[in-house]
Order: sequence, then C-alpha cells, then structure tokens
Amino acid sequence: MNALVDYTVEGSVARLTLNSPKNRNALSTALVDQLHQGLTDATEHGGVRSVVLGHTGGTFCAGADLTQASSGDPADIAADRAREMTRLLRRILELPIPVIAAIDGHVRAGGLGLVGACDIVVAGQSSTFALTEARIGVAPSIISLTLLPKMTTRAAGRYFLTGEKFGADEAADIGLISIAADDVDATVATLTAEIGKASPQGLAASKALTTASLLAAFDRDAETLTRQSAELFVSEEAREGMLAFLQKRPPNWVTLDS
Repeated sequence: MNALVDYTVEGSVARLTLNSPKNRNALSTALVDQLHQGLTDATEHGGVRSVVLGHTGGTFCAGADLTQASSGDPADIAADRAREMTRLLRRILELPIPVIAAIDGHVRAGGLGLVGACDIVVAGQSSTFALTEARIGVAPSIISLTLLPKMTTRAAGRYFLTGEKFGADEAADIGLISIAADDVDATVATLTAEIGKASPQGLAASKALTTASLLAAFDRDAETLTRQSAELFVSEEAREGMLAFLQKRPPNWVTLDS
C-alpha cells in the first residue's frame, strides 16, 4: 500500500503528514484508513503528548476524493462515505491527545471539517479556505458538526453559501483557526513545547471538557446529516456538479452572465 500519510515521532510530538499531493490530499478511503492508523499509533506511543497534522504540497486537504471509483449502489456508497467522514472527525475529537493542524496551503470543502475537529489550528499567511459544496450541488452536512460550533454565525451564513475564498487572517477572526502565523513551524514548535509540559491525564481530561458539546451534537445529529449528505450526493444536481468539476467547466445551472 502506498504511504498516503507519513507517521513520525520526534520527542513528545507525533507527526501525521498527509502525503497525497497528486490529488491535493483528498480524503480517499485509503488516506482516511491510514490517518486512523496514525492516530492509533500516536495514542499507543506512551511518550506522545501532541499530534501535529500537516501536509505535503500546496493543499492541506481538498475534501472528498471525487475521482474515487466505487461499485455498488450509489446511495449506499454515498452513505458509507459520509459515515467514514463522521468517524474520522469523531476520532480526532475523542483522541485523548491534542491535535494541532499545521497548514501552509489551501483547504477546501471537507478539508475544513478536519480543521474544525482539531484542537488548535495554525495557518500560514498564504493559506486559503473555501466551502465549495453548494457549487457542486451538495452541502457541508457532516462537517457542519465541527464547523458551526467554531465559526461565528455570520461567517457560516456567508461562507457556507458563497463558496468564497478567504485567507488566514479572516479564518482567525471568525474562529475557524487559532493562529494566523508568519512562521507555521516555529509557532507549532512553541505550542507543542508548552503541551509537552502537561501530564497525559491532565491533557485528556482538559481536552474532553472542550469537545463534550461537539460529541453530544454528533450523537444527536450525525445520522440525520449522514442521510442528508447521501441524498444530496446521488441527486441529479450533484451528479452534474461533480461532472462539471471533473471536466473543468461550469455546471448547467451557471449562465455565462452570472
């Protein structure tokens, strides 16, 4: 199996590096499985106090892998992919170790769900963010579980609908990220050094306080949002939107003068 997620440990820091730049670190089933394994390895390594989630290439994560071919009933496949995303986000929230996203590139669609699930997010000044789901006929259904509690209500009302790109400073202002940094590596190093002073029990209990309400929302809403996501992905509009994306053309609901 190709290594789509690199795992290393340096002192008290486990580094998980998304390493599938050819498809902009899209969330294929293989990449998600390897990310789960990396999180397991980090929790089983007794000296690890923090996980840094980084990336190779110019994109942190482009969201769902729209090129991934599957056989079977499309509705079942879409539901399985939605549950796959739910499990990944929940895994990050439930991890007893803090997870820091180190972003120095672009984040799109489902990739923002990872950002919302991480405990601390550091993004470089060249980073951009966009929730582009509505443009292909779907919605940020599952990832709303991690994004709506973090983003301001006004910002969510804007960016969920417009699909606009925005930068690191704006992302910090609206609560999506923790720090817009000039030097991502140096900032992350400072944070991991501070976290490294904490005890495993103290970290786990303290993190649990910050994620309890998000996990309660998962228990309450995840299955409903999974069904919504699956229904949207197999609709005629989504089929047209994804085909247009892959063919690099406007979908049929966009007129040339719009």
